[in-house]
Amino acid sequence: MLTASPVWGQSGDKVSSLPSAALDDAVSRAASLPRLHSLLVAHHGENVIEYTAEGESLSEPTNIKSLAKSVMSAMVGTAIQRDVIESVDQPIVELLGQRVPDDASPGTDNITVGHLLSMQAGLERTSGPNYSAWVASDNWVNYVLTRPFVADPGGQMLYSTGNTHLLSAALTVATGRDTHALAQDWLGEPLNIAIPPWTQDPQGIYMGGNQMALSPLAILRFGEMYRQGGTIDGKRILDRDWIEASWTPRTRSVFNFDQYGYGWFITELAGEDVYYGWGYAGQMLYVIPDLGLSVVMTSNPNPPSPGQSYLKALEAIVAEVLIPAAQETRSAES
Repeated sequence: MLTASPVWGQSGDKVSSLPSAALDDAVSRAASLPRLHSLLVAHHGENVIEYTAEGESLSEPTNIKSLAKSVMSAMVGTAIQRDVIESVDQPIVELLGQRVPDDASPGTDNITVGHLLSMQAGLERTSGPNYSAWVASDNWVNYVLTRPFVADPGGQMLYSTGNTHLLSAALTVATGRDTHALAQDWLGEPLNIAIPPWTQDPQGIYMGGNQMALSPLAILRFGEMYRQGGTIDGKRILDRDWIEASWTPRTRSVFNFDQYGYGWFITELAGEDVYYGWGYAGQMLYVIPDLGLSVVMTSNPNPPSPGQSYLKALEAIVAEVLIPAAQETRSAES
């Protein structure tokens, strides 16, 4: 169980001094993975690796798949800061209002914003084998809310993009603005990153938690904002309390057994607390605040999935190369 609070970085971070041999090793490992498109590493705010495979770019948007769930978590945190959402304990049906179908499954009024963020809504999943039927339906919100309960709200983790799509719908209803416009206003402009439009459901609601496109450099800015406790370039964007809440373990994945908070996975690698967003086929953002590290990896997002061995190879770059190098630097400076 991870219990330590992160050591937040500051905008005036010291200059990186990661060993060049470790940086070369990380790039060599990245280059050996045919599906890997980019590896971007910042240490104490300095970009120390900017690797791209041939034909790829660090500045062009790419489909980040379910890494978008970490972005959606930031959107909800901002909505709470702005009093658009009362708290994580607010029932989702209050926010959705008339968008709740008459035939919603009994018990949906017990699902809170927090349950959706932590994948503990209890409804039958709309991801995995159920994904195609969900996105082929004529009303994605209705489809989610009419799924049968297979667990109690607040119970086991049931990873489902339908959960985060309900949050996107709630933001749209509560503000009268679409989620893309909100993302540009709340994250794009203050982070100075481009957030192009992405997939919408039949009612025009932007998909919550999938199919968003960001460039690797934009993902890094987002990760660096989290690493620094909600600030970047000296500007406060997100409350530090929200990041701590998002990085507090609330359940555990049945797929990789890592813990999960609000849109973020939580694990320990090489003795360090690591927080990461994970998108299909290897769209990764790792944040290790205690070491001043943010790591972005983007991969070929197209099926078939490269499988667990590929994800383990990505994780090994962090666990076996980057973290030990940063630990070595920290020890030398102590």
